[in-house]
Amino acid sequence: MKPQFTKLSRWLAALPLAFALHGTLHAETVARYGISMADIPLTTGQPDRGAGAYQFTGHTLYDPLVAWEANVGNRPGKLVPGLASEWKVDAKDNKKWVFTLRKGVKFHDGSEFNADAVVWNLDKVLADKSSQFDAKQSAQVRPRIPSIASYRKLGDYAVEITTKEIDALFPYQLPWFLISSPTQWETMGKDWNKVASKPSGTGPFKLDKLVPRERADLIKNTAYWDKTRMAKTDRIVLVPIPDAMTRANALLNGQVDIIETPPPDVLPQLKGAGFKLVQNVTPHVWPYHFSTQPGSPWTDIRVRKAANLAIDRNAVVSLMSGLATPAKGQLDPTSPWFGKPDFKIGYDLPAARALMAQAGYSQAKPLKAKVIIAQGGTGQMLSLPMNEFVQQSLAEIGIQVTFEVVELENLYLHWRSGAKADMNAGKGISAINLGYVTADPFYALTRFADSRYVAPNGVNWGGYNNPKVDAAIDQIRTTFDTKKQDGLLSFVHQAMVNDALMLWVVHDVNPHAISPKVKEFIQAQHWFQDLTTIRM
Repeated sequence: MKPQFTKLSRWLAALPLAFALHGTLHAETVARYGISMADIPLTTGQPDRGAGAYQFTGHTLYDPLVAWEANVGNRPGKLVPGLASEWKVDAKDNKKWVFTLRKGVKFHDGSEFNADAVVWNLDKVLADKSSQFDAKQSAQVRPRIPSIASYRKLGDYAVEITTKEIDALFPYQLPWFLISSPTQWETMGKDWNKVASKPSGTGPFKLDKLVPRERADLIKNTAYWDKTRMAKTDRIVLVPIPDAMTRANALLNGQVDIIETPPPDVLPQLKGAGFKLVQNVTPHVWPYHFSTQPGSPWTDIRVRKAANLAIDRNAVVSLMSGLATPAKGQLDPTSPWFGKPDFKIGYDLPAARALMAQAGYSQAKPLKAKVIIAQGGTGQMLSLPMNEFVQQSLAEIGIQVTFEVVELENLYLHWRSGAKADMNAGKGISAINLGYVTADPFYALTRFADSRYVAPNGVNWGGYNNPKVDAAIDQIRTTFDTKKQDGLLSFVHQAMVNDALMLWVVHDVNPHAISPKVKEFIQAQHWFQDLTTIRM
């Protein structure tokens, strides 16, 4: 075992006995979950470490105003009421949205959820002059809710949010905005670092114990307001195990009950030992996001298209032992927003080399580029082996890629900063490898294609600017007819593919391996997962 996991190994070895004793005294059901992150995501209200963290310390401890249905696995989920029982756009002013809030909801500390709490939380992440403003939480969620211009309390249980422009897709931004307790912040001396160990949300779990980089114990909230979403397990222990092989060994040795992203070459051993592989259709893509800013080696569309034609995606799927599907764009062709792109993404080395030759490059005279990637983490799949495969593939057509390898949260910092930032352009970084959630129109398309969302205003990382796409997005924002929206979104996706905005490699299937002790785990068709469905 690697030296850095010695301490983890000792702690894991003590887990079964500890829980056996605890279970004898309290008959408590416990699920131990080996997660692929190096640390427990932020617990104060807005998780760090990317979209995957929301399943661990986001939608477990907290609730959003508008939620995503993540407790069904046989169909795509949809937006559903959360702490807002209903929402509607103002018929006279389509920039204004009115949210009717639930009555009788309590935070874990016993304080009441109401409109004051919503406004306080919006100030927490958007109003940097407010006393409760938290730069850490703001950095995580501000790029996810870029449409918000202002907000106000209408009554004890009603809030109005005004968007910068008319935005029919605005509700899709809100599952990412989570509500924490103002009272608990006061109780903990107005110190977010202290709140981290004793947070208070309204979610189906409470935080019982936090040991950074070792474990987080989530216990069932028996007073949870949504009786249809009560946790089926009394306690879930999150154990950060970033190394895939170490995670698999922990599962095989009975030290954890469920792991995410098992290493593909260990699947036969896991299945032979009675462990079950769980996967599902997952709206999640693994791309290289190119910079199209001046000076970037990717400004030539011929180079971007050549890169997309240089990858044998079926070989990548084989590398993943089938735990992926080839990408033909940002979306799967079954999506209603895929459209009919003229540029057909596939594996065609002669065509790729011809495009590179037209651009003035070859294996003898390579184009050089630096890509920033993560060591691993939820959503990054098998980051290093996959990136090495892409690196070797691109070399065959005269693209010489070097990597800047960082920890996942550091990668997100580079992502939020945008390609023009000194930490990227100043270091010669011209592409970023980051898994993207593609479950809804905003997250799949408009946040990457809208020129108004170039950092720091959003996560149009590479500075993509297509006036026709901007015009289509303007129409999408003002179109509340979903069929018309679908047609316009198809146009946006077509343009993204035709412009080879990214190098799209594969779609994830979000694999999990579970012990026979786990009697139920519903895997949603989303990057959000609902841990209340785990039953031991």
